[in-house]
Amino acid sequence: MGESPKIKMVDVGSKQITVREATARGRVVMKGATFNMVQESNLPKGDALYVAKIAGIMAAKQTPNLIPMCHPLLVEDISVEFTLDKKTPAVEISATVKGSGKTGFEMEALTAVTVAALTIYDMCKAVDSSLRIENVRLTRKSGGKSGTVVLE
Repeated sequence: MGESPKIKMVDVGSKQITVREATARGRVVMKGATFNMVQESNLPKGDALYVAKIAGIMAAKQTPNLIPMCHPLLVEDISVEFTLDKKTPAVEISATVKGSGKTGFEMEALTAVTVAALTIYDMCKAVDSSLRIENVRLTRKSGGKSGTVVLE
């Protein structure tokens, strides 16, 4: 076995602690009948949005355990919200993570959205084989040297 690749955690020791916030979004596209079941909390596994909200919050808190080079941060607030898009049909997911630290909360917000989407997928997969998780992305971050960055 050869030399291992050079990997390391970024040293944030000299950075200032600032209030930081990150928002991410994503969506789960599904059939109309599945969407109705989600909306009515009538899936075989129960209320998908309730379970996905808890899963997203829990995931944000576990991010450094899932992403190897991600710093453990003190999360002060996490919100996971859903918007039902009947036209598509899809569940739109938004997660915002806030805290004070030396690095941002982008990974926590992205992890919250992704795990919430995976939970919705898991809750719906028995009734819909066409489910799609789409467009998971960072939409906004603030704090630190970069200031506020709005991506959409």
